[in-house]
Amino acid sequence: MKILANDGIDPIGKKMLEEAGFFVETNNIPQDELPVRLQEFDAITVRSATKVRKALIDACPGLKLIGRGGVGVDNIDVDYAKGKGIGVYNTPASSSLSVAELVFAQLFTGVRFLHDSNRKMPVDGGTKFNDLKKAYAKGVELRGKTLGIVGFGRIGREVAKIAIGVGMDVIAYDLFPFNPEVEIVLGTGGTKVNVTVKTSTLDEIIKTADFITLHTPFIDKALIGAEELAQMKKGVQLVNISRGGLIDELALIEALNSGQVSYAALDVFDNEPTPRAEILAHPKISLTPHIGAATNEAQERIGVELASLIIAHFKG
Repeated sequence: MKILANDGIDPIGKKMLEEAGFFVETNNIPQDELPVRLQEFDAITVRSATKVRKALIDACPGLKLIGRGGVGVDNIDVDYAKGKGIGVYNTPASSSLSVAELVFAQLFTGVRFLHDSNRKMPVDGGTKFNDLKKAYAKGVELRGKTLGIVGFGRIGREVAKIAIGVGMDVIAYDLFPFNPEVEIVLGTGGTKVNVTVKTSTLDEIIKTADFITLHTPFIDKALIGAEELAQMKKGVQLVNISRGGLIDELALIEALNSGQVSYAALDVFDNEPTPRAEILAHPKISLTPHIGAATNEAQERIGVELASLIIAHFKG
């Protein structure tokens, strides 16, 4: 049984598969070569870079399994694959904490202007130190502010846990009914505390939250467009470490320029891997290159979970 880990797999996951008798290829095959070369394999695992669409599935009739190392499966035609009898698996639990921590890295960055300071200090810190000190002197604390979480699945819940620990008021919305109680584990001793967050409508979050973070699947149109941005509290800060396209990027730029939005943090973009130049250059945007799940711990958990799913599929 041959598996192509086209976007890589953690060494522990690879070892698990090999010890179970699978051959694992980790050298990346370019997307345009996959219709021919994937025919050599029984299964493929991907992260966010490789796309497994209908045409590729049709070109590889021997394909038996598609694995996604991560939460979303937007880059896979899941229903079509399953209709062909192909197993489709993802690892929704493994990266949640890493993504949530990046959300807060970006929130702390925004309230203390770290994104801009780190750009300007190397250039002007030696000659305009006091000017920069004054420019960044109006930071705010997260404690006591309202965080609106749009999408209260695994990642949204992890974000809520950190927010509660920081002292924020959390309001949460999801398309589907959800349990508003989250369990927080304190320290290495494992003391557990249950806290109930406030359930909210999307409209209430848009109009009342000081900070908004998105954790929803991709939809046909932007969830946050010009109309929604105009209804937000002036100076709101936005974080999108979920899916490109959830925020109308051109409307966001206008809102940042007008001061309606004071800061945005983006880990995902409309047209990856070539984000808009206006987004990349904007001084009020903190940027990361789609690294929400890119921690050593998360990748190990993903590799182990994915390997376990593959082994169970073929040998269970």
